[in-house]
Amino acid sequence: MGSLEDAAAFVDRVGIAVAWGKADLVLPSLWSEIGGPDADWAIRDENGKPTGFSPEFDRLWRWKDELPERRLACAGKHFGSAALLLAPRLLAAAYALTGRSGATDDFRQDKLEPLEREVAEAVLENDPLTGREIRRVLGTSDRKAVDRAVGRLQRRLVLTNAGAAEQSQGWRAIRQDLFARRWRRTLRRLPAEQEARRELALAVLAATDEVSAADVAGALGWRRKQVETVLAELTAAGRVTEREEDGLQLWSA
Repeated sequence: MGSLEDAAAFVDRVGIAVAWGKADLVLPSLWSEIGGPDADWAIRDENGKPTGFSPEFDRLWRWKDELPERRLACAGKHFGSAALLLAPRLLAAAYALTGRSGATDDFRQDKLEPLEREVAEAVLENDPLTGREIRRVLGTSDRKAVDRAVGRLQRRLVLTNAGAAEQSQGWRAIRQDLFARRWRRTLRRLPAEQEARRELALAVLAATDEVSAADVAGALGWRRKQVETVLAELTAAGRVTEREEDGLQLWSA
């Protein structure tokens, strides 16, 4: 994989991917696609000590930010604690589960904690902001509280990653934008909730060999009962195949 466009094509093909592997998720990873199964993230000296990023990991580190910056893929912790990459074709389905309209300020319909609402309003009134810029706008130095609010807003698809800004020290800082503003073109027509759930579950199955209901629940951050209902619907419609192994129900696309 030699270009950002290749990375975007990979995300579009699989639908949902992790930036790098996470043991408890069945999703494919961009890191494995770039570097292969045995790639090392570091260049090492003769004693094995890391001296810098390997060329493969350097590409991943840049592309995970450039993909959302150029709107080639959506990025953020939208379904749980893992950093995910979502194909634009799935964003309407993901957003439909919020119950909101897709308007830029539709987060005002939600019951948010006071700091969450302040963070969302600050981003609404400005261009995409880093955490430090959000704190400056709000007049607070409480980094942990703002970071927690950003995380919760990402989980609710109020905020999403919008690239990264260089800093005088340390890593680049992720910029936050309103999900509905950044991806408004993809949110013009939102499917019904159950249709959206079927589309997202199918995306997980299509990107994997065979999964359990728990696997799908972990990937999408849903309750297992919700997943089982969706998988039963897909099975009845002939869109997925179900089998049992050692008492465990497994599904494949």
